[in-house]
Amino acid sequence: MEYLYERIAYLRGLAEGMKIDETSDKGKLLSNIIEVLGDFADAINELSEQQVELDEYVEALDEDLSTVEDELFGEEDEELDCDDEDDYDYIEVECPHCKEFVYLDEALLEDGEEVLCPNCHEPIEIELEEDCCCCHGHQQED
Repeated sequence: MEYLYERIAYLRGLAEGMKIDETSDKGKLLSNIIEVLGDFADAINELSEQQVELDEYVEALDEDLSTVEDELFGEEDEELDCDDEDDYDYIEVECPHCKEFVYLDEALLEDGEEVLCPNCHEPIEIELEEDCCCCHGHQQED
């Protein structure tokens, strides 16, 4: 930003060296243009300082957020254990009516409740395989 101030000082020096009469119309115009350029340089310098502060603040927030994410979710490489009791088991099924694939809760199906397609609202009848203990990724069709 220093170069802007140097160039404005140079223009002031030129205007003084040319002995421009600041009471004439042209002199007033040139003097005011140089003054406005100084105001622009001040505004740009202030914006630059604010940008640096904002960058530092965002970087600190990013570090804090990363810490919170690590505390809440643990490491990114952790895999879900299929045998964990808190896991939910879903079955991917193609609706015989609308031909859309939907995911249905296996526990709901095991209870024998009627299941409606969330897309077409028609009943879906499914026969579960007895030997399937964990149906993540298995596709069952009617």
